Formats: sequence, structure tokens, C-alpha cells
Amino acid sequence: MTIELAAGKLVKLESGIYRLVAPNSGMMTGPGTNTYILGDKETAIIDPGPLIDDHIDLICDLAPGPIKWILVTHTHPDHSPAAATLAEKTGAELLGRPAPDGQHQDKTFIPDRVFEDGEIFETSEFKLEIFHTPGHASNHLCYFYEKLSWLFTGDHIINGSTVVIDPPDGNMSDYLSSLERLMDKVLTIIAPGHGELLDSPYEAIGWIIKHRLERETKVIAALKEYRELTLAGLLVHVYGDVHESLHVIAGRSLLAHLLKLKSDGRVVLHNKYWSLIDA
Repeated sequence: MTIELAAGKLVKLESGIYRLVAPNSGMMTGPGTNTYILGDKETAIIDPGPLIDDHIDLICDLAPGPIKWILVTHTHPDHSPAAATLAEKTGAELLGRPAPDGQHQDKTFIPDRVFEDGEIFETSEFKLEIFHTPGHASNHLCYFYEKLSWLFTGDHIINGSTVVIDPPDGNMSDYLSSLERLMDKVLTIIAPGHGELLDSPYEAIGWIIKHRLERETKVIAALKEYRELTLAGLLVHVYGDVHESLHVIAGRSLLAHLLKLKSDGRVVLHNKYWSLIDA
């Protein structure tokens, strides 16, 4: 589904659902972080985005009703840092899960209410079911809009590329399990944290799972051929289709694949060299 995707412009996606793209476009964020505004009488904000004053002001100015709730999918720097400031300006309640330990986490996000998996968040206009979807981040949540069967996915699913799984907080086993779980839900639209709406949800989810498993197959094939390789050595074989400028980032997801295979009992690490257990 293609609807104008431009920073700083409020776009109505459906009755009671609006999108405002933050002005933080880049290699990792695509056109920018999607901030979603739900409700007309009283509004909930999903992912207010980075701490950019102009974006926060626009959220306040363009929201169709008073902002009562701020929901966060996860605490990476492009999704949650505006939450605390927006809450101060509006008195809204902060909802989500606290930041885990580690780098690249927004410690300023301290939720007033911690969402649990399967919980229901309800207003007079809509109802959201909470899905805990660890993988990209251990505290990642997706929000299922029951009336329309839309799923707001943050960085669990984005449009245009696959997300980085960055250990130790990122976990490939959890990521694949979280994706597979969503295949059992009736979905009509995926509203991602970056990029346009996805109107073929199962195709999108299936493609990500297939893509990740293909990378895993490449890891196994390389270790069968060369018996043992360092992470850098594996990178050349597993991500040979990716430009070298992206190899540092790709290396994080490769490590996540290797840690999954290690957990599965298929590979072992010794003196920085990875090898198959049955090689």
C-alpha cells in the first residue's frame, strides 16, 4: 500500500489512524521513523521517535485530540527518546517495556505501565493487543489493532530491508520464533516502524524468515567447505552480496546467526574460529 511518505506531514491512513514521519532519514532508518497517532477524541502515540524538538512540536500540534498515552515498541535511539519530553509536555502516560542493559538503549524511557505479552490496551475508540516480540530487541513489542487487524511492528518488521539483529540484546532464535508466532494471527496490514504500509503481511513475514534461513544455510555451507573460519572469514561467504561498506553491520547479524547455531548445537567456537560440530 503506497501512501505519501514524507517527513513532517500528517497523513491519514484509516479512520482514526495517522502517520507522521520523523526527520531522521538515513541508512538505518530509511525515510525516517514512523510515528503513529491513534484516535480522534483522545489520542495514543506509537513511537514518538528521536529527540527532535520540531518533530515533538508537530506531534503536539497535529494530533487530532489530546495526547493521553505514549506507547513505545522498543528503546532504540530512533524510536523512544522523544517519549519523555512528549510526556512532560502533555501529561500523557508512558507505556511499554524498560530499556535493557547495553549500548544503543534509551535509558530515559521509564514506562508508567509495563506491558506484558497478551495484555489488552483499550480506549473508547480502539483496542490493542500486546505482543512481546523479542529478537531485534529483547524488550520489543508489537501492537495489534483489533478493529482493523493491523499490526504496528516497530522494527520487528520494516519495509524495504531486513533489520539488524545485534547481540547480545538481539537474538536470532527469538527473532525467528517471534516472526513465526505472528503467522498464526489474522492480519490485514503491517504498519512498520520504517517505510510504507505492507498489505501482504504473510508474504512479508514469510520472506523475512526465508531470507534469514538462507543466510543460515550459507553459514553451514561455508563451514562445510572450509571446516573452520573466523567471523571475518565467514562474512565474505555469507554476505558476499552485500556491499563492503555494510559489512560491519552485517557482521552483527552474522554473529547472531552463529550464536543461534551454537545454541542449536550445530557449531562451536574455538580460538576465534567457528566450525561445525559434525564436521
